[in-house]
Amino acid sequence: MNSLSDPLPTESGFRRDLVRWRQLVAPTWLAALLAGQAVEAAPAGRWRLLEVGCGDAPLHAQGHIGQAAYLDSGELETLPLWNKVDDAALLALLLRHGIEHDTTVLLYGRGALAQARAAHLMLYAGVRDVRLLDGGLAAWCAAGLALSRQCAPLVPALRFGAPFPGRPGFMADMAQARQVLGHPDGALVSVRSWSEYSGATSGYSYIAARGDIPGARWGRAGRDGDVDSMDDYHDAAGRMRPAAEIRRMWHASGIHAGQDTLFYCGTGWRASLAFFCAWLMGWPRIGVYDGGWYEWSCAGAQQAAAA
Repeated sequence: MNSLSDPLPTESGFRRDLVRWRQLVAPTWLAALLAGQAVEAAPAGRWRLLEVGCGDAPLHAQGHIGQAAYLDSGELETLPLWNKVDDAALLALLLRHGIEHDTTVLLYGRGALAQARAAHLMLYAGVRDVRLLDGGLAAWCAAGLALSRQCAPLVPALRFGAPFPGRPGFMADMAQARQVLGHPDGALVSVRSWSEYSGATSGYSYIAARGDIPGARWGRAGRDGDVDSMDDYHDAAGRMRPAAEIRRMWHASGIHAGQDTLFYCGTGWRASLAFFCAWLMGWPRIGVYDGGWYEWSCAGAQQAAAA
């Protein structure tokens, strides 16, 4: 590999500017793997390809990347706050999809956020090798690669094979978010648009409260009025921006690699993508405050009602 400061991809499509460069794959690399060709940084053992979406099963059936099974984000979250399902349900879901701790899991989506949400939860669970397709399905199609209608066989796993969850520090609750806020070496990072962070809008039809967590630092996200936009992290083609650009963006808000850093958004999706970018860059002390603004604002409303 060349210098980590060099953002240009290798011949296989891997990014030289990332510490965990194996975890962000290009369409050409994935196509070669699916074709049974020898590839750089090939999975060491079993691997699974999953399309992650929100209600996208009908679209998946109409055409998807060959050998991909479908995982709906609704299986990862639970009402009323759209936080992750409990650990027992998450473990059962992974086993049902044939995922053990040493299974290489390759994820893509029709957008950027559902796959990032799944990636974060799998890393939290303790899956060792989680990879995302840079640019998702759009990048695959833009490369002129074919889609398939064949269903991938679902072969459940019998056991996870390691303590579960394997990386509990990757997930934080409200009490831990408060601790980070009060720590001089901590950063609670709001991955929301400016209109959300400034209090002009809540950003969601089902979140009444406007504003943001006092003391949180603005990690940016994307276009105002679009909670699916992560333009500050992705280029026009939906690929991750150079790591140096993201670092500069964060540094401008006082967000640095050596801090205890928790990312959050409204309900966890955008925060998961920011987390994955930091993880790709090798940041050591990171996690996601899953409840985000939804949980925080609901707790504030309850306290006000009780006063």
